[in-house]
Amino acid sequence: MKLAKWIVNMRIPIFILSFLLLIPSIIGYNATRVNYDVLVYLPKSIETMKGQDILEDQFGTGAYSMVVCEGLKPKQVAALEKEIKKVDHVSNVIWYDSILDTSVPMDLLPKKVYDAFNQGDATLMFVTFDSTSSSDETMQAVSDIRTISDNLYLSGAAPMVLDTKNLADQEVYIYVAIAVALALVILMLTMNNFLVPLIFLTTIGIAIVYNLGSNIMFGEISYITKAIAAVLQLGTTLDYSIFLWNSYNEYIGRYGADHNRAMAHAIKATFQSVTGSSITTIAGFIALCFMSFTLGRDMGLVMAKGVLIGVIGSVTILPSFILIFDKLLAKTNHKPLLPTMKRISQAIVKHHVVFAIVMVALLIPFAYFQSHTQVYYNLDSSLPADLPSSIANQKLNDDFHIGATHMLLIDKDTPEKDIYKMIDEMEDVDGVDAVLGIESVVGPAIPRSVIPSAITDQLENDNYRLMVVLNKYKGASDEVNKQIDELNAIVKNYDPTGMVVGEAPLTKDLITITNHDFGVVDSISIGLVFLIIVLVFKSASLPIILVAVIETAIFINLGIPYFTGTKLPFIANIVVSTIQLGSTVDYAILMTSRYQKERCNGKSKQEAIGIAHSTSMNSILISGLSFFGATFGVGLYSNIDMISSLCTLMARGAIISMFMVLLCLPSLIWIFDGLIVRTTAALRKTVLHKDQNKKEAANANA
Repeated sequence: MKLAKWIVNMRIPIFILSFLLLIPSIIGYNATRVNYDVLVYLPKSIETMKGQDILEDQFGTGAYSMVVCEGLKPKQVAALEKEIKKVDHVSNVIWYDSILDTSVPMDLLPKKVYDAFNQGDATLMFVTFDSTSSSDETMQAVSDIRTISDNLYLSGAAPMVLDTKNLADQEVYIYVAIAVALALVILMLTMNNFLVPLIFLTTIGIAIVYNLGSNIMFGEISYITKAIAAVLQLGTTLDYSIFLWNSYNEYIGRYGADHNRAMAHAIKATFQSVTGSSITTIAGFIALCFMSFTLGRDMGLVMAKGVLIGVIGSVTILPSFILIFDKLLAKTNHKPLLPTMKRISQAIVKHHVVFAIVMVALLIPFAYFQSHTQVYYNLDSSLPADLPSSIANQKLNDDFHIGATHMLLIDKDTPEKDIYKMIDEMEDVDGVDAVLGIESVVGPAIPRSVIPSAITDQLENDNYRLMVVLNKYKGASDEVNKQIDELNAIVKNYDPTGMVVGEAPLTKDLITITNHDFGVVDSISIGLVFLIIVLVFKSASLPIILVAVIETAIFINLGIPYFTGTKLPFIANIVVSTIQLGSTVDYAILMTSRYQKERCNGKSKQEAIGIAHSTSMNSILISGLSFFGATFGVGLYSNIDMISSLCTLMARGAIISMFMVLLCLPSLIWIFDGLIVRTTAALRKTVLHKDQNKKEAANANA
């Protein structure tokens, strides 16, 4: 209480300080680097990531791109090649004129090598960069190459990363504007004051800027985290502002004109209420940190920090704003626009058996459906088809029938006869068009001595030979994953230390790792939330009931795409299930806390459930609708499917959880009331003790 009084007394300094702290936060926000390549979050210990490091460290090849030129004569292509080589951070450009001295007739090139670079009026070049796909240097190099000619189409990871950056940077501020606008509309309709929603959004906005600015401590964050952090923080922390406002109004009713005293009590009550609520939300985000795919840790740490900052802001900055604008707030009060829910609440409680049956009827099939919802791992599928990289990928496929491109790293000391055998075996693998390296270029007709040193240096060093595998299968497809397994088996047969690396092998590892992560993170998030509910209620049964209600909502949410035939981005299942559990189990905790309080006060089962439901219904509706508003608009607007899908799922999940708690939780509490009373410490001491006294009194009278 002393701290609450201090906050009230220091409201002016807190108000001023809240704005001053925006300055370093904005500086930190602008200084935090954003990473647009999700593959860099794979574990550094896997072979494909080690292979990427070898490519960069020993061959100076951090990223590469296949460049399609259309409608150009050989001399024009040669001129373009020279221009591309001049671009900073381009380490090499390989075209067929790079392979042989001009004194050697071009028709001596093996046909498969010539065809790899020429199809109709289209010509293919292979461009390598000296930095990684996600580096600022590579993105600038790709941008510079695109300005050289309109006839160039750059495909591959590096151009895709640049297009993702450009699109995400254009949209991120619109996300915030949409979320704020929809949240404001919902608050205006559900609150009893016209000005207080603006104060809520202002103070939450300040907390969001603090969170984004403090990300400088991590060095960099992913573009997905940057895009949804503000929206998600708004949706998950808005409850805390509503709690404070409702509590403040309640204490004004007790203390009348002494608003400072009312606010001090409101701060204390709010802090006690939101501590338990925020812990479950933070636990959900912390569970993401246990992913091997460290994008989860990136998102989890940022959002857990955001929730914590949101809690602090709700009991420091928000009270200061409310007290400073207190007189103006009093003039903008109005009657709540939401109708009274008492009759609806009574009907829901009355028909509890029906809703219990509905929950069971939904749980069983949707548990199956959500486990069979299709997901995709092909990262360019999450981007619009009219982006330059998407167009280039289509050109590459149409003109050269090339899908994913693999790189082979082979021990330098591997005998040449084994290399030739290995190439022959690889080219017999389904989908492989050609294996390009020194050996495939030389063949029996051309001596190695005529190969330019620029090519030999690019494809060989003291430790490794580097080869390129062209194939017709797209990355992340079942066909290419099977192909990679076969290529790996062939490579290991000739060189146990050999590696198949590149975007497609990395994506294949992504599939394996994230499938494992889903089970791990799901178990950890359920375990953490379960433990928190145990500690909050000191009950063995309530955690099972509350988690079951929210998990059913999650199954329904993630099972709906099974019916619609919608493919979800791979990260959606992991992130959404964890966030939905941690963020919306609060609805169930709110209602259950009131039920427990009323039962402890001597109310019957029916009375306690009825009071708990009717008193918490409005709060749950406002909370669920606010979360929905903060995320739904972004889901509709975003052109990046990774972000659009996440926000759509979270918006739908908030609504489904809201209805599950309002409709089905009272049913389960009603059915299992006896078990809850016997397995919950507070209820066992009060309800059972009173029942025992009643029985003894009845027996004595008899």
